[in-house]
Amino acid sequence: MKYLKVAFVFALAFGVNTLAPDLLAHMARLDGSEASIASTLWCLGLFLVFGWLCSKVAEGTVFPSFTLQLLVGIFLHEALAPLSAQLVLAVVVCTALAAIILKSGGDEIERKDFLKIAFPTLMIATVGYLVTFFIMFPVLLWLGLDSKTAALLSAIIGSTDPAALIPTLKTLVFKSQFKQVSNLSVAESALNDAVGAIFTGAIATMILGEVNIDNVGALAAGLFSGDNLRLLAAQFGFGVVAGVVGWFGMYAFERYKSKHNDAGKFDVPYDFALVLAVPLVTFVLAQLIHGNGFLAAFIAGLLANFNHGTHYFHGLLHNLEVKIESVAKPTIFMMVGPFVALQQLADTAMLGLLVSLAFMVLARPMAVFVSLLPTSISRQEKLFLCAVRETGVIPVVLAVVTVAQFPDMTQLMPLTAWVVIWTLTLLPALTPWWAKKLNMIE
Repeated sequence: MKYLKVAFVFALAFGVNTLAPDLLAHMARLDGSEASIASTLWCLGLFLVFGWLCSKVAEGTVFPSFTLQLLVGIFLHEALAPLSAQLVLAVVVCTALAAIILKSGGDEIERKDFLKIAFPTLMIATVGYLVTFFIMFPVLLWLGLDSKTAALLSAIIGSTDPAALIPTLKTLVFKSQFKQVSNLSVAESALNDAVGAIFTGAIATMILGEVNIDNVGALAAGLFSGDNLRLLAAQFGFGVVAGVVGWFGMYAFERYKSKHNDAGKFDVPYDFALVLAVPLVTFVLAQLIHGNGFLAAFIAGLLANFNHGTHYFHGLLHNLEVKIESVAKPTIFMMVGPFVALQQLADTAMLGLLVSLAFMVLARPMAVFVSLLPTSISRQEKLFLCAVRETGVIPVVLAVVTVAQFPDMTQLMPLTAWVVIWTLTLLPALTPWWAKKLNMIE
């Protein structure tokens, strides 16, 4: 019965998609700005309604809601067509929502716990990312992709995402000596999302500058050239600076709230506006000083970290988490739909499976064991982390932004979608079994 509900949602999406062209043609005949307003609100309505339906029918099934949302978005390809014609709108929406999600990722980890795992987190998020990148690039070339698509795809899918993992980890009770592995899984994601954004931007800049990236040697020479290293350092450095400024803003807000503690003003509804404003303003500040906005948003959340122990913020953070799960993430995952038709997904099915398998079975274990070699992380924890390799929100955002720059790279978005589908579906389902197999849980 549960899977019949899933089938019904896909049938409904197919029906809406069939009827959509006539409806959109009628909207296009409206006067002036009414046509744009109507088509945009239509797409927003589809995101909200089908995002909710996917979350509802995913309960009790093996499918995470995010996988269903991505696939339903592709089923609604024609219905969401206005967004493919408004690339700037799609990029802005995805970027804003991703900044908010990364800020909440910083909130997710208690700062004291993060400091205990800061070194292994930094190693797996940076060195591990590079290992993944330089393994996947020649694999993608071998699978027949052109060098530009291979380089961009390797950069995009290098970011992890605990979207479906966090709910899974919350159901597991790790033995005391393995409790840090849960925080490490979440911390890696938030930090290497920023690394992925920086490297994807660097690859895009190299392609636009017509730098030779036809093989691994040429790609490495371009990436680690003096000019590019200075650019990467500026992205990291100024991103951190902007994040610290964002933290000061949040610290001032926390001090203000603490002064009103006695007055009982713990959860004023309009305070939520500031919670949303911080990651957005921090992102803009980072861009203005040529830093990375995603890194800045994460740093602001991590440093402030007011959700642990400051009770008058709990309501605000709970509201933010609810809105991220019900609005932000479904919107981002369904945003794949305007750029990938069902036929494109079918045409790249075998290639997508091979890329995903290489990514999970080859690149991830190598990245974990190489990057964590100089750390005290145990062998059991490393084996566990080998199976924690979801690809989700930030890679989708990076793919949307990249497709806006390179619309001729028609394989980029479908292959990103396949990696998201396979990793989001398989890995969270295997995590409890794998943790038990490694004797890590009570």
